Amino acid sequence: MAAFNLTSAGPSTFILNGIPGLEAAHVWISIPFAAFYIIALLGNFTVLLVVAKEPTLHKPMYLLLCMLALTDIGISSSVIPKALCIFWFNLKGITLGGCLTQTFFLHMIAIIYSAVLLTMALDRYVAICNPLRYISIFTNTRIAKLGFIGLIRGVVFVLPAPLLLSRLPFCDNRLISHTFCEHIAVAKLSCGDTTVYRAYSLVIAFVVIGLDLMLIVLSYGLIIRAILRISSKDSHQKALSTCTAHIWVMLMTYSSTLFSNLIHRYGQGIAPHVHIIVANLYVLLPPMLNPIIYGVKTKELRKKICQNICRM
Repeated sequence: MAAFNLTSAGPSTFILNGIPGLEAAHVWISIPFAAFYIIALLGNFTVLLVVAKEPTLHKPMYLLLCMLALTDIGISSSVIPKALCIFWFNLKGITLGGCLTQTFFLHMIAIIYSAVLLTMALDRYVAICNPLRYISIFTNTRIAKLGFIGLIRGVVFVLPAPLLLSRLPFCDNRLISHTFCEHIAVAKLSCGDTTVYRAYSLVIAFVVIGLDLMLIVLSYGLIIRAILRISSKDSHQKALSTCTAHIWVMLMTYSSTLFSNLIHRYGQGIAPHVHIIVANLYVLLPPMLNPIIYGVKTKELRKKICQNICRM
C-alpha cells in the first residue's frame, strides 16, 4: 500500500493517522470494517425498500424502523468511507472544512438517532400501557412530524460546535491520531482557549443524550411494570417479545457510546488504538446489527423480507 501514499498536507489540512501503532495491520483491519459496513448498508437498505414496497407495513412502528435505518446509514457513512481510504490508499489528508463537516454530520445524526430511539420507546409504552389510544396518538403524520423535530433539534444543538471550533487558532501540529475527526481530538490541536467549546459539548452530551436516556429508561420501567401486571401468560410473552428488540438495540447503542466517551475522557492508561477501534465499532456494530435484530424479532417485517427475497 506504500505505492498509494497520496497524503497531502497544506496550511489548512489535518492528517488523520488511522490507528497508531497498528499501521502495518491497516489493510487487515480494513477487511472486517469493509465487511461490517457492506452488511450495514445491505441490511438497512433492505428494510427501507421492503417497508416502502409493502403497503401493509406503512404503520408508525415501521416508519420508525425506516428512520432508524436512515440514521444507521448516515452515521456509518460519515466515518467508514474515509477510514477505508486511509487503510487502503493512505489518503490521510482532510481540510479544516471537511473535518468540521464530518464532525457536524456525525454528531447531528447521533442526536437524531437518540431522538428516534426515544420515540420508539414512547411508541412501545403507549402500545402496551395504553393500547386503546395507540392508533389515535401514534399516526403516520405524527411520526413524520416527530422525525422532522428530531432533525431540527440535531441541527440546532450541533451546529454551534463546529462554528466554535472554526473560530479557534490551530497549532502547526495537525496530526489527529484517529480514523475520523473526533471533536475532542480536533479541539486538542487548538492553540487557543477551548474552555467554551469543551463546556458546550459536555452540556449537550448530558442535556440531550442524558435526558433522552433518562426518558427511555423511565418508559421501559413503566412498560416492564405493566407487563408484570398482565395475568395472561400468552399476553405477557407477546408484550415482552415486542420490547426485546428495542431493549437490545438501546443497550447496545448507549453502552458503546458511554464506553467510548469514558475511554476518551478518562482512559489515559488505555492504549490509543483500543479507544480508536471502540469508537469505530460504535459507528459500525449498531448499524450492522439493528436490521438483523429487528428482522428476526419483528414477525411481520421478517415475513415480508423473506417473501421479497423468494421473489428475486
